[in-house]
Amino acid sequence: MKVALVHDWLTGMRGGEKCLEVFCELFPDARIYTLLHKKGSVSETIEGMEIQNSFIQHLPMADTKYRSYLPLFPFAIESLYLSGHDLILSSIHCVAKGVKVPKGALHICYCHTPMRYAWLFFDEYFGSLPPIKKRIVSGVIERLKRWDLIKNESVDFFVATSDNVKERIRRLYHRDSDIIFPPVDTARFKTSGVDKGYYLMVSALVPYKRVDIAIEAFNRLDIKLIIIGTGNAESELRRMAGPKVEFLGWRSDEEVEKYYCECRALVFPGEEDFGIVPLEAQACGKPVIAYAKGGALETVIPINKGVGVSNPTGVFFWKQSIQGLMDAVEYFESTIRNFEPAKIREHALKFDRAIFKNNIREYIDKRLKDRTI
Repeated sequence: MKVALVHDWLTGMRGGEKCLEVFCELFPDARIYTLLHKKGSVSETIEGMEIQNSFIQHLPMADTKYRSYLPLFPFAIESLYLSGHDLILSSIHCVAKGVKVPKGALHICYCHTPMRYAWLFFDEYFGSLPPIKKRIVSGVIERLKRWDLIKNESVDFFVATSDNVKERIRRLYHRDSDIIFPPVDTARFKTSGVDKGYYLMVSALVPYKRVDIAIEAFNRLDIKLIIIGTGNAESELRRMAGPKVEFLGWRSDEEVEKYYCECRALVFPGEEDFGIVPLEAQACGKPVIAYAKGGALETVIPINKGVGVSNPTGVFFWKQSIQGLMDAVEYFESTIRNFEPAKIREHALKFDRAIFKNNIREYIDKRLKDRTI
């Protein structure tokens, strides 16, 4: 069986790439098709695969400014030649499912989310643009949405990362989907009871992550917040930060684990499709203070959800605001003795990488078997 793995772009190891890595382990002879590949930016497992890029790879400054070529993405993904493949497994948060599927091939789409900036967070991404530029971008996005809907016809089965994404697929694409939670490499982490008094964020520094809320909240609380990550909003966010907010930029997996193990709690103020970071923190036995929307509803057990919550793993705040987060931090401080590191890690183990690998293997085998009956 000839397998094609289709991924939007390879520029770093985030949640989507960790899923792709498992797909590569399941199908080591597959070929990866992607808009562009920044060599050395992903794991050895992915780097060792045969990778075919689109023409986006050869455009000026594509490795850092590739999002500027968004209007070209549909043409680029359709230009990839997949003839002769029997199974197409696309891993998408942008346009990867839009590849031209060979006749007779089975196309399974593992959907991290329908395009965030097109369907969900337009204002967060483009709201600050001047009016003329915003109208131009709006026109591009509308064309992209129409193309996105048409390309659903080439997908045989959608798999969602969470109930949250399943609902988005139903609402936006009018398609049903199955749910397989993405992998968390819990074996990398160990339970820690160390508390050095700081709160932690591990996040891309982009608008929809709402790092701005966290910075302002901790400025006012006068409590130390450490932020690990990079992104196009970094300069603006640094200007907002007071003396108790520290930016560490990019850090290795080993360093991130150290900060997980030594923090008091993880702060998670954005609405995520699923959110692997909160589960990594919980795999270290650390509680999570999260905005009560999106994937956090499925990965965090909040102590303040109601009476009788056993083995809590975090605290929710329901209003995505500075005051909402401040109140949650203060509530967490008052209930900190209720959190048991071993119980928190036990919850995270339900999302282990091995479980994902087994579930996705069984799902694909079943779909292939059903197709041959």
